[in-house]
Amino acid sequence: MTSVQRARRQVRLSRALGIALTPKAVKHFEKRPYPPGEHGRTARRKESDYAVRLREKQRLRAQYGLREKQMTRTFAEARAESGMTGEAFIELLEMRLDALVLRSGFARTILQARQAVLHRHILVDGQIVDRPSFRVKPGQTIQVKPKAVTMEPYMAAAAGAHRDVLPEVPDYLDVKLEKLTTTLVRRPKRAEVPVTCEVQLVVEYYAR
Repeated sequence: MTSVQRARRQVRLSRALGIALTPKAVKHFEKRPYPPGEHGRTARRKESDYAVRLREKQRLRAQYGLREKQMTRTFAEARAESGMTGEAFIELLEMRLDALVLRSGFARTILQARQAVLHRHILVDGQIVDRPSFRVKPGQTIQVKPKAVTMEPYMAAAAGAHRDVLPEVPDYLDVKLEKLTTTLVRRPKRAEVPVTCEVQLVVEYYAR
């Protein structure tokens, strides 16, 4: 799949789910704020409870760019924790390495953040980690490896090129953007995580 095809797919998915998944999708979404297809402009018929929960789960999954197997595995972990399952679910997803690379402003989209990890451009505590699903622990430091910082995408990131399309850096990260380093200072709290999700509906979907 080419980058153009991938971008179009993300725009179409954004319209279907009702959220802008990429900066490019934001512009298209403003022009066509309705689902794709010939019936996109017409009002939705009343949906079943299952359909509503499914769509909310798909919205969350799309924001992290995950496969269903990864979602179910993380939900099982969240369920085993004490406290609110939904909050734990979001918090565990947010501690993925690719998610934190994005939040720190080192990439413009979750797909770019994942590619940075897969291309072995990201260090955790000085060691290359090429697994996007790697769970970062509080106190660990993420950085773009020295040999990669002169590459154009990272030079742009260090100059703050992505700040106009990303949410403000959350308080659980200590980012030094010009140095392309960030530290997870503590576990994220659900209320701080910049994802759009009615998490209780997602819990109800998986608990069915």
